[in-house]
Amino acid sequence: MALPKWTDERTDALTTFIGDESPVSQATVADAAESLETSTRSISSKLRKMGFEVELASSASSRAFTDQQEATLAAFVTDNSGEYTYADIAGHFEDGAFSPKSIQGKILSMELTDHVKPAPKIEAVRTYTPEEEATFVSMVNDGAFVEAIAEALGRSVNSVRGKALSLLRSGDIGAIPRQEFTLSSSKEDPLAGLGDVSSMTVETIADAIGKTARGVKTMLTRRGLCAADYDGASKKEKASA
Repeated sequence: MALPKWTDERTDALTTFIGDESPVSQATVADAAESLETSTRSISSKLRKMGFEVELASSASSRAFTDQQEATLAAFVTDNSGEYTYADIAGHFEDGAFSPKSIQGKILSMELTDHVKPAPKIEAVRTYTPEEEATFVSMVNDGAFVEAIAEALGRSVNSVRGKALSLLRSGDIGAIPRQEFTLSSSKEDPLAGLGDVSSMTVETIADAIGKTARGVKTMLTRRGLCAADYDGASKKEKASA
């Protein structure tokens, strides 16, 4: 079955769900995937494209359950029937030694899934009204930081970053507003705030981050990323050959 597409509403819902968590844990990824009815791989990929740091799935232990651990897990799940999601259980059980996916698989094999609390469904976050867009554009033109726009409109920083990219593509603003306070990962990677750059031209990216087209091509090649008119992945592959 095909996975649902990443619409603006679903993207906004995801960023709101994640909040300021960094790095995003696999437990949170699992909950988001269940709530948005998609795969953990899709969630992780989308978050990384948006500039989030996501815990590697391989960093969570994949060791086998001992008989004692299996018995303890079964008792925990049944004793707390309906109280915890898979991600919650993973966080409580054995000091987080097992990933939510491992916990889910084991509970499924023990036929105890009825005792697990479903992750809450994420409701679609409202889109920006015309009045909010007008305020957004006005504040960008006045040089406001992302944080100020977020506070004025009652939105998250990530929501504002996503909306700014949409307005940049439509030509309503000339550049992505800067953040007054940035995570170290954003400082190291100017592309982090742009999300998925594959549909943007090199020139658009350059205007958004204040770099030259040549500089953007260098960054894309180093990261193995593709823009709409530049294949950094193949360039990196050729350079590594």
